[in-house]
Amino acid sequence: MFSLAMSSIRRRPGRFIATLLSTFLGAAVIMTFGSMLDTAAAPGIDSASKEPITIAANVVGGYGALLVFFAIASTLTVNVRQRREEISLLRRSGATPAQIKRMVVFEAAAVGIIGSLIAIAPATVGGEQLLNVFKDTGQVADHVDHVFGPIAIGLGASITLLASVGAAFLAVRRATKEAAGGATSRGRAKNVAGFAALLLGAGAVGSTFAIDKTAVALMAAPGYGAILLAAGFAILSPALLRVLLGVLSGPLTLLTGASGYLTVHNMRQRANQLSSVLMPLILFISIASAIFYMQIIENDAAKAAGLTRSSDDKSIQTLNFVIAGIIVIFACIMLVNSLYAATTYRTREFGQQRLSGATPGQVLRMIGLESLILTVFGVFFATLSALAGIVSFNIVRTDTVIPDQSLTIWLVVVGIGAVATMVTSVGTAYRGLRTPAVEAVALAA
Repeated sequence: MFSLAMSSIRRRPGRFIATLLSTFLGAAVIMTFGSMLDTAAAPGIDSASKEPITIAANVVGGYGALLVFFAIASTLTVNVRQRREEISLLRRSGATPAQIKRMVVFEAAAVGIIGSLIAIAPATVGGEQLLNVFKDTGQVADHVDHVFGPIAIGLGASITLLASVGAAFLAVRRATKEAAGGATSRGRAKNVAGFAALLLGAGAVGSTFAIDKTAVALMAAPGYGAILLAAGFAILSPALLRVLLGVLSGPLTLLTGASGYLTVHNMRQRANQLSSVLMPLILFISIASAIFYMQIIENDAAKAAGLTRSSDDKSIQTLNFVIAGIIVIFACIMLVNSLYAATTYRTREFGQQRLSGATPGQVLRMIGLESLILTVFGVFFATLSALAGIVSFNIVRTDTVIPDQSLTIWLVVVGIGAVATMVTSVGTAYRGLRTPAVEAVALAA
């Protein structure tokens, strides 16, 4: 079965590029911070230098593992969905669901291993640069050497492989069920996971009020709460999106005509698929906004109180800004990756619409309007989850409800997400429309 999976990858490597990019980036992020644990475990390192890099590795381990899983799950889901007809053909040819699952899972495992291997070199460089950041801020002694060893490789490979295999199994399970004519509902388990994430997120945000305002760990509870709330909204996004489309159906059709009708119809039919795009968009905006604003609130509060910043404060600030920077880059790349894969998959659909009478301009306007709705939807729920963390932190830290900071950071983060969504989806659709309609319909889905 493993040889069959490798043969499939060699025959059509293009369809695995998006998944390989996800696994590579995910493994690189985990290994970069995992190398801090190797460095901290090296003989001769002093305790003052050991503490900040250990904190960095442990905190980002939680953030990173969650982001890596969602990123890989999104791209793998799109990958498996693109192969629906291939899976149906295999079923008609006598392959059992178990055989198909093993093939796809082996493919995901192979891509995960390859992604982890090629991530080692950039993660080594990234770990060295991260250590230099701590040295430049005086938190780590200059004599400490960077170590990239078994902890970094083991964490990166194991988390990436687990996420790849788990996401592939869930995606192919649904695909084989559809191919056999089974029900296509999202499943009770996924809804339970979404509501569980919301409840856990609300609990984490609420626990902020039980922490002292001067505690070093004050940001942890609202930070994780914002992430869990964002994840919950992302998981439940298909149902939430259908509710929104029901409200907007009439106005969109009235204002934009055929393009509006096509948009509403397609988004209703593809609500489940669109969650793979909404996932990185919501996580990107929510996490980046929450981390940046909470750190700025902390800096302003310390400055207003005339407090001298301790080494722990400097360590946390460095860590937060590094995390936020990595999240911005990682999540934005994943957003573009998911959008590109999802829109490329629809080339045949665009050809069918054109053969049914839609013009290329109407299809492009449909994609533009669809991207706009997705952006507004993602921004709303991402902002809602980020605000839960920011406001709770601000109340405890400053005894005020509304933060004094400007909206500039939020506007920049939202702007990056909106531009990435609009440009990638419309640009990819335009490229797909250059293929003649008959030829596009003849392509394998």
